Amino acid sequence: MSTIAAADYPLEQAKSDQVIGKVWRRLIPFLFVLYVINYLDRINLGFAALSMNKDLMFSATVFGLANSIFYFGYVACEIPSNLLLARFGARVWLARILISWGLASTATMLVVGPWSLYIIRFFVGVLEAGFVPGVLLYLTYWIPRSHRARANGYLMMAQPVAMAVGSGMSGLILEHLNGVAGLQGWRWMFLFEGLPAAILGLVAYFYLTNRPADATWLDESEKSALGTLLVDGQAAGSSRSKVSILKQTLEPRILLLAVAYFCLVNTLNANGTWIPTIVRDVLKAHSLTSVGFITAIPALSALILMPIWTRSSDKSQERKWHLIAAMAMAAIGWLMVIYLAQPEFRLTGLIFTVSGAFSAMSVFWTLPQAILSEEARPAGIGFISAVGLLGSAASPAVIGILRDLTGSFNAGLFYVTALLLVSMALIWIVARRNQVA
Repeated sequence: MSTIAAADYPLEQAKSDQVIGKVWRRLIPFLFVLYVINYLDRINLGFAALSMNKDLMFSATVFGLANSIFYFGYVACEIPSNLLLARFGARVWLARILISWGLASTATMLVVGPWSLYIIRFFVGVLEAGFVPGVLLYLTYWIPRSHRARANGYLMMAQPVAMAVGSGMSGLILEHLNGVAGLQGWRWMFLFEGLPAAILGLVAYFYLTNRPADATWLDESEKSALGTLLVDGQAAGSSRSKVSILKQTLEPRILLLAVAYFCLVNTLNANGTWIPTIVRDVLKAHSLTSVGFITAIPALSALILMPIWTRSSDKSQERKWHLIAAMAMAAIGWLMVIYLAQPEFRLTGLIFTVSGAFSAMSVFWTLPQAILSEEARPAGIGFISAVGLLGSAASPAVIGILRDLTGSFNAGLFYVTALLLVSMALIWIVARRNQVA
């Protein structure tokens, strides 16, 4: 390196750090809040079940089916939604998703029986479809590959935050607003936890910027520096832009990652849907407030581990073992819940499961982002997310049916544990044969 080049390098690095920091401060906190609201919508039905199932005489099978129907609508519209986001831009499309899903989620307070619950949850899924893969796609327009695990991780931290905050808040609403104005507590919960999405959708329309070139909050030198970082950090898949989008989306590596994500999502969904009921039944917590606050403990633990895990993965640029180790932690956690009798050990198992699963998901999304070209990312990320959501559709119904048949959660927890082992094997195959991690 010449003397001039050596002298310029620290200045270039400082400029890079400055522009990444500016983009981070502008986008990540706001997207984080949107993620919190999104995941709160995913898990609030699980808390509503603590009293709604009794009020409306729903069995575990009915409740599980309602969760699954939500994902049927979600999966059907996942890829089309992501393609429309690429066409219309994040500012318009994410705002549309937030406003429509928020109003539909609020309408869940109106259900009176199984069929009204099925219909409303189906439409919530249709209208919410594309939010998560849309945000993941949006990040690739702004965040270089060298920082992407941390960016994914900070957004995914919104999920345990939603579990922690939502757990306590939902428990308090269910217990203390029950009967206010003649409405059950779970109806108030859907009202208070659904409307924020619609409100934030209006904010998103005015706040988000589609691409760096459109950003009035970046000067020309910052736009140039960010553009260089994004080009220099382009995924290996960028050199494959001449390969058709369909061929990239359906290539073996992406198909294996889609199946691996399906297996991982079963555990993520079991966490969001069933942990309140598991806490009540397995840990013998009786009041709704205590269920809520005990449920928050694993989520708070995940918030400690996730930034450490994703920073380590980005710093070393190693993905495979960070992902496999996190899923192994989640599998060990489920086995602790199944086999250990003491409540404190079972709670430790839930901590392992929640922390491991969320850490794994944060690192997972760096893999498809590294394989797909920019043109193929809307379809490829949407496809993997859609296949994963089939796991969300299957998990509530399977666990609910097994719970009714056996009178215990153990059979359902064996099911999600086995799928974690399959996911670990598939990740190892993809990374070993294709050297993407």
